[in-house]
Amino acid sequence: MSRSNSPIKTSDLLVKALEEEGVRYLFGVPGEENLDFLEALRTSSIALVLTRHEQAAAFMAATYGRLTGRAGVCLATLGPGAANLVTGAAYAQLGAMPMVMITGQKPITRSKQGRFQIVDVVSMMRPLTKFTRQIIHGKSVPALVREAFRLAEEERPGPVHLELPEDIAAEVVEGWHLIPRRDPCLNCASESSVVKAAEMIHKATSPLLLIGAGANRKQVIDPLRCFVEKTGIPFFNTQMGKGVIGGAHPLYLGTAALSDNDYLHCAIDRADLVINAGHDVVEKPPFFMEHGGKEVIHVNYSPAEVDMVYFPQHDVVGDIGHSFRRITEKLAPSSHHDFSYFMTIRKEVLKHIDMDVDSPRFPLLPQRVVADVRKVLPADGIAALDNGMYKIWFARNYRTNKDNTILLDNALATMGAGLPSAMVAAMLNPTRRVMAICGDGGFMMNSQEMETAVRLKLDLVVLVLRDDAYGMIRWKQTLMGFEDWGLEYGNPDFVMYAKAYGADGHRVESADEFLPLMDACFNQGGVHLIEVPIDYSENKRVLIDELAARVCLL
Repeated sequence: MSRSNSPIKTSDLLVKALEEEGVRYLFGVPGEENLDFLEALRTSSIALVLTRHEQAAAFMAATYGRLTGRAGVCLATLGPGAANLVTGAAYAQLGAMPMVMITGQKPITRSKQGRFQIVDVVSMMRPLTKFTRQIIHGKSVPALVREAFRLAEEERPGPVHLELPEDIAAEVVEGWHLIPRRDPCLNCASESSVVKAAEMIHKATSPLLLIGAGANRKQVIDPLRCFVEKTGIPFFNTQMGKGVIGGAHPLYLGTAALSDNDYLHCAIDRADLVINAGHDVVEKPPFFMEHGGKEVIHVNYSPAEVDMVYFPQHDVVGDIGHSFRRITEKLAPSSHHDFSYFMTIRKEVLKHIDMDVDSPRFPLLPQRVVADVRKVLPADGIAALDNGMYKIWFARNYRTNKDNTILLDNALATMGAGLPSAMVAAMLNPTRRVMAICGDGGFMMNSQEMETAVRLKLDLVVLVLRDDAYGMIRWKQTLMGFEDWGLEYGNPDFVMYAKAYGADGHRVESADEFLPLMDACFNQGGVHLIEVPIDYSENKRVLIDELAARVCLL
């Protein structure tokens, strides 16, 4: 522990505690109640990233946590500022992203403005966080900060919250000490559970590996790849498990982008054992268990949450990467494993996603958009998706080559996160091509952050896929037999809108100019917005054709 007898303000001590945790950036919108803290931040090693809305700050902090494994930090004032963090808190909680939120509050030892702007922020944050506390004494800051970061980063990661009242921030602390950072500890699965899992895999005829959201951690990637290479077991992933092992792998079957009736469900139905790595109940289940059906091994940091459609026959509970290393040591390719049907499904999936990738139709088909984005982004290029109909197309058709190169959210599945997420990815990876992919609806929910991106001098390309409607809801409205009503809107001139923020704006006028335009924007550098008219008439085929294919293949 580092100690000091020099008196210090609580706000200064909080900043020192954040520095002790290795915090590099703080994203947020300060208010009057944060000014002591802001002054302490001014002379610190932590860079303040001033955003135009607190929600964007929370999305940025959460994505920082997702990409680094270290908790991102965001800041807001009391009342309305703190309330604007709520969506970001839910985003981090459901998406398992480590994040620390710091909010201000009116003085708690006296009242100077009655209840002006005062809401119970700690209670508001309680259902959305792993930990929420009001700081009531300066001396408690080091312990509270260490505990907050510990809980935020331990499995399952998530958001935490600290509230710093204005008078406590200005309070002088004597005899303080900092608590050194410690990296999270991960438990190991029991030997008996590992042995049984290996026996079940060896005994199965057609085992299949499912990679879920919980396996999308850097320490899990190599052990999972080694497991696949040694055993030859084919694998697929959920949307949030996408990219753990690259999509170009010859044993990769695809992404379970739909709840049912996709080609991939033919393979799932034929498997007699599913090895479920990192299952997370926030994701839509890619299969439902039935009594007397396939067996499931649950490999995760915590036991399975049992319900009517998920009741695995065996749990391997502990660090996922370590568990797979030990399981792999006990296995070898089995002569009685039969993966021929899975390989048939793989061929059908590849054939299907390659359809219309060169279509000259305009507005562009989603298949063409995905294919051209894949061509313009190198193996380490990063695509950050907002939430909309295009997310399903990217989840199904986009092939990753490296982990964490496609950022999508299928937990809270909120709109408005795509641009802030891409901005953090560009900050952390300044030499890599980074692209935000947004619908016109989602983009407009945090489009003001274009100014932040320009001010930060980021190299970033922002695709705005324009259909002048809330396209995913409109699609489901049609599938449910309702009238096409109530979901269309108008849009600004996106080219002029981008230029108003100091970015470059472009509009695609034909399918063939899309790819070279993206490439030119990346080569030029800076912030570019590209408006891309998109034709979603293909959406019906996402369900209807796959259902027919499934019936034919079974």
